[in-house]
Amino acid sequence: MSAYGLEEIDGDECDTLLRSQTVGRVGVDTGGRPAILPVRYALLDGDVVLRTAPGEKLVAAMLNRTVPFEIDDHDDAEHTGWSVLVVGRAEEVVHPDEVARCKALGLEPWAGEARDRWVRIRAEHVTGRRVHRTDG
Repeated sequence: MSAYGLEEIDGDECDTLLRSQTVGRVGVDTGGRPAILPVRYALLDGDVVLRTAPGEKLVAAMLNRTVPFEIDDHDDAEHTGWSVLVVGRAEEVVHPDEVARCKALGLEPWAGEARDRWVRIRAEHVTGRRVHRTDG
């Protein structure tokens, strides 16, 4: 742990934390302006999978753009928290067998519009860090 209270989280714990959540944020380029969008997600073979409707997330996937995906948690009272960052190429899932595997994840959309497209973020880099309270 650093003198600033930061600790790297190893790969196994990053995986455990990714499996412990269902909502994260994905970064996309909206035509020259970056955006961070909340999404429901699941993991498939270590990759992040999300459902979407046509829009920025799907465009990023269709262009195979590298995107960041992040989850975190914190405790304001204790001044502690953690975050996990996944960076990888986004791709639209189109093969029927892979679409079936995605559907089997049970990832139901919260938003009302039809979200019948699937995006997979191929996890190329997964990092995590934890912050601990430091008094002094």
